[in-house]
Amino acid sequence: MIKAPDTSTKSRTGIKVIVVGAGFGGLTAAIECHLQGHDVIVLEAVRELKPYGDIISFGSNAGRIFGSWSKGYMLKSFLGNLHYYHYFDIRRYDGVKIVKQPPPDRIADAPTINGHRGEMHMMVYHYAKDILGIEVRTGSRVDKYFEDESGAGVELASGERITGDVVIGSDGVRSKAREQVLGYFDKPRSSGYAVFRTHFPAYDMLDDDLTKEFVDYGDTFTGWAGPHVHFLFLSSKGGKEASWFLTHKVRSPLYLLIQDDADIEESWSFPGKVEDALEVVKDWDPICAALIKKTPPDAIIDFKLVYRDPLPTWISKNGRTALLGDAAHPFLPTSVRRCLHYY
Repeated sequence: MIKAPDTSTKSRTGIKVIVVGAGFGGLTAAIECHLQGHDVIVLEAVRELKPYGDIISFGSNAGRIFGSWSKGYMLKSFLGNLHYYHYFDIRRYDGVKIVKQPPPDRIADAPTINGHRGEMHMMVYHYAKDILGIEVRTGSRVDKYFEDESGAGVELASGERITGDVVIGSDGVRSKAREQVLGYFDKPRSSGYAVFRTHFPAYDMLDDDLTKEFVDYGDTFTGWAGPHVHFLFLSSKGGKEASWFLTHKVRSPLYLLIQDDADIEESWSFPGKVEDALEVVKDWDPICAALIKKTPPDAIIDFKLVYRDPLPTWISKNGRTALLGDAAHPFLPTSVRRCLHYY
């Protein structure tokens, strides 16, 4: 039984903070600012946040932050949704086993956290909005940023202007806050790679000799390293749910065009196809194809991996607008070059 959370904050400062973006970074910034006594409003373009995604991992530094909220309340809330694997089983693309890597040591007050991205995101969202009472406005797309020496603010697509003392731009890889800070438009760069991702119930894996090992003994984490691409498979919640992601080269100039022109919602939910994923692993360990074939056809997304060059600064000239997360440093989440280390 989780006790009622402690919602106390430091003395009110009178400082108004506008946070743009209700992802993990934006919500965490909003929560920390609120606990420091600032007045916070979060603006999110999406009209309704939903538990999308697959597995996400947070290191000990993040675990320490989560553990500090409401004297451990949020960390206890996460416990039923975590992924507890016994080792990371790394294999070559043809099935040859390379090494079994143990998970990081568990540190009570700074744990490494692995869990379902969407479920954990919704927990943080409800903690900010419903427990701490932070104002989170969905369906509020920011079109412009502005600031001077005395304040900063944003203009919404509706024409509404919201002013405050500082703005935190956590508005993703297509950040407009980035333009405010840099003073010019900085387009994301394509890596030439994309990634298939999915998460689904592991209903029938026990009935298949090729996939049984991945769900029979609880949570697992297995990776296959191939030439320029790699495939990772995870089972979670005691082997009841499955997720995987597979890097692949961008297929055609048309694909690049579609992805580059898509808005942020479309670029993170571009539909993927089972047959396209199978083509990538056609000469691989047959276990990879067997795992992919278990995937519901409408459960795969396929999004391009993009990055930006390092920034000279992430704070605006007047010191009123700051960048956070992918708006500041959208690096590639995985490095396909590391796959070559096994050859």
